[in-house]
Amino acid sequence: MNRKSTRSGGWLAWIERSGNALPDPVSLFFILIGLVMVISALLATMGVEATHPGTGETIRVQNLFSAELIRRLLMEMPRTFAGFPPLGLVLVVMLGIGVADKTGLIAAALRGMLRRVPPKLLSAAVVFVGIMSSLAVDAGYVVVIPLGAFVFWAAGRHPLAGLAAAFAGVSGAFSANLLLTSLDPLLAGFTQSAAQLIDPNYIVRETANYYVIVALTPLLTLVGMAVTEWIVEPRLGPYQGQADVADLPAEFSPEERRGLRWAGLALLGVLGLIGFLVLPPGAPLRGEDGSLAPFYGSIVAIMFLFFLIPGLAYGIATGRIKSDRDAVRMSSEAMSDMALYIVLAFAAAHFIAAFNWSNLGAILAIKGAELLKSLGLSDVPLLVGIILVSATINLFIGSASAKWALLAPIFVPMFMLLGFSPELVQMAYRVGDSATNIITPLLPYFPLILTFALRYDRSAGIGTLIALMLPYALSFLLAMTLMLILWILLGLPLGPDIPLRYEVIR
Repeated sequence: MNRKSTRSGGWLAWIERSGNALPDPVSLFFILIGLVMVISALLATMGVEATHPGTGETIRVQNLFSAELIRRLLMEMPRTFAGFPPLGLVLVVMLGIGVADKTGLIAAALRGMLRRVPPKLLSAAVVFVGIMSSLAVDAGYVVVIPLGAFVFWAAGRHPLAGLAAAFAGVSGAFSANLLLTSLDPLLAGFTQSAAQLIDPNYIVRETANYYVIVALTPLLTLVGMAVTEWIVEPRLGPYQGQADVADLPAEFSPEERRGLRWAGLALLGVLGLIGFLVLPPGAPLRGEDGSLAPFYGSIVAIMFLFFLIPGLAYGIATGRIKSDRDAVRMSSEAMSDMALYIVLAFAAAHFIAAFNWSNLGAILAIKGAELLKSLGLSDVPLLVGIILVSATINLFIGSASAKWALLAPIFVPMFMLLGFSPELVQMAYRVGDSATNIITPLLPYFPLILTFALRYDRSAGIGTLIALMLPYALSFLLAMTLMLILWILLGLPLGPDIPLRYEVIR
C-alpha cells in the first residue's frame, strides 16, 4: 500500500486535516467561554426567555457581561475550579491506579491472563483483556496491544489480527468493563452538572451505567472474537513477514511471581474489608434504613483502595517499593500524568459555569425539547440520534471528557425534559464515543499502534490500520446500539437503583 497516497487524498485525509485544524480542547473551551458571553449579551438584549415546563418559572437569558456576573466569574474562580465535580473524583482514583500502574502490577496481571489461554479462546481472551485494561488506559495501549500481536504470532496466527483484536478491546470497547473505571466518575460529574441545570438537587452516581457496561463486556468479547476470526484474519491470510519483537515481555521473573501472589492476597483482604463494611446489618456503609446508599457514595474511595493496596503489596514484594518515599513518588508521578486533565478541568469548569449562569442551557433544552416533541419521534430514534452524533464527533475530538463536557449541557437537560434520565443519555453518549475510537487517526495513541504494526509489516500505514479496525467499529457500534435499545424496551435499570426515565418536577 502506498502510504503517501493514502495520507494525501480521500475521506481519510479530509478527516485528518479537519481534526488537526481544531484548536486544542483547552483552547477550545476558552474560545467557547468567549462565544457564550457574546451570545448571552445578544440574546439578553433581545429578551429571549422560556417557561420551565415543570415549575412554570420564566427563565431569561442572563448577560454574562453584566457587572454582577463579571464579579462572580472573577471572585468565584477558585471555588468554580475546586468545586468541579469530576476533578476530585478522578484524582482520588488515579492516586490508587498510579501506584498499581507504576509498580508494574497492572501490566503483569494482564500478561498473566493472556499467557494461560487455550488456543481456541485466544481471540476472545485478547479482546476481553483489552476491555478490562480500561481500568488503566495507558497499560492497555502500551502493554495489551503489542502483547496481543505477540501471542497471535507465537501461536502461528497473523500478528496484525491479534493487534487488531486487542486494539478493539482496549479502545473500541472502552465503555465496557466488569468493574467501574476512572471514566465512570469522570462522566458522572459532567452529567450531574448538566442535570442540575434542570434539577439543582439531582445527583448522578458513579454506578450510573454499571449494569449496562457489565452486560456489554461479554457481548463485545464475542463480537470482537467473531470479527477477528471471520473477517479480519481471513482477509489478512497466512503471515509470511519477519517479526521484530525482541523487546516484548518475557517470562515472569521470580520477583514478579512473588509480587502477583502478594497482590492477590492484598486484593482478597480489600474485598474482605469491603464486605465487612457493607454486608452485616448496621454496617458502616449501610444506611439507617438498610439501604446501600453510603456504599454507592463511597465507590470512589473503594476504587482508590482497590488499586492502591494491591499495588503497594506488589511493589514491596518485587522490590520496586523500598520505602514510603517510593510509594509517594509513584503517586506523584501519577498526578503528573494528570496535569493535562487538570488544565482541561479548569477550562471546562468555567465553561460549564458560564453556560449555567447565562441560562442558555436551560432555555436551549426547553426549546429543543419542544421541537423534538413536535416531531413526534419515539424514544429509540432519539437515543440512536445521540449515539450517531457522538460517534461522528468522536472522529474529530478524541477526548471522551472534552466531548461530554461540550455535549452534556445540551443533551442532558434537553432529554430530561422529554422524560429520559440523565444516566440513560450518558450511556447513549458512551456507546457512540467508544465505537469509533479505533478508526480515527486523531486518537492520541494511533501513531503508537501503527508503530506496533510496523514490527510485523514494514509496509503498514494509516490506511492499513483503518482497514483492519473498520469492521470492529461498525460491528461494535451496531451491537452496543441494539443492546441499549433492548435495554430500553425491557425497562431494565441502568445501574443499582438507576431508572431509565426522569419525572419532570411539577
